[in-house]
Amino acid sequence: MRRYKAIIAYDGTDFSGFQIQDNGRTVQEELERVLTRLSSGQVIKINGSGRTDSGVHALGQVVHFDLASARDTEKLRFAFDTQTPDDINVLAVEAVEDTFHSRFNPHNKTYQYQLTTSRAPNPLTRRTSFHVPKLIALDEMIAAADLLVGTHDFTGFTASGATVEDKVRTITDVTVIKTSEDELSLSFSGNGFLYKQVRNMVGTLIKVGLGKWPASRISDIIAAENRDLAGPTAPAHGLCLMEVNYRDDTKTS
Repeated sequence: MRRYKAIIAYDGTDFSGFQIQDNGRTVQEELERVLTRLSSGQVIKINGSGRTDSGVHALGQVVHFDLASARDTEKLRFAFDTQTPDDINVLAVEAVEDTFHSRFNPHNKTYQYQLTTSRAPNPLTRRTSFHVPKLIALDEMIAAADLLVGTHDFTGFTASGATVEDKVRTITDVTVIKTSEDELSLSFSGNGFLYKQVRNMVGTLIKVGLGKWPASRISDIIAAENRDLAGPTAPAHGLCLMEVNYRDDTKTS
């Protein structure tokens, strides 16, 4: 058997998330269907670096899979890419050691959340950006984002469906950047994120940006470990998994 790592991009709008489930179309299902066809009907299973929720996009999702024999990686990438549906692209494929695991090898992830702040929504970004007019406290929002950086127990930003007990994570960088007159980009990098953590942090930062809460609200939520103190969960369509970087210095996007 030969193990391969692939970088996958997808528009999450019409998917019920990354992971296969009983009802709803998923990214994993589509990828495995194509790989099984390319393997003459031998069932191929893939493992992803993580599970994006329904409606969440990706430009740098990483998966790995095993094939029965060695393949030319560019020919494999081309065949894989051209047979996936239009809302999935296979950006790169490389052979890796059998010990590589896309989920369990130590890595850092970067997510980006897009906000549109114009008076009226932009129809061209409606699938990838959340419309939030009247963000009047950008400086306070930036100050709040800075308070998320570090190693914390993020229970206060975790959705009720989270199954892991250890909710301590390290966030290495959070940026809030005005990319144009009507667009704001929020970027989060860290060693892992809890269920809906990024979207809950975004919902809280939006409350700060609207002038409803001070930046110090972030510290209060972290200290109290109370989800009820945080803002609402931001919609999925504004979120994108940008890259996954493994700690062996192999950049994967």
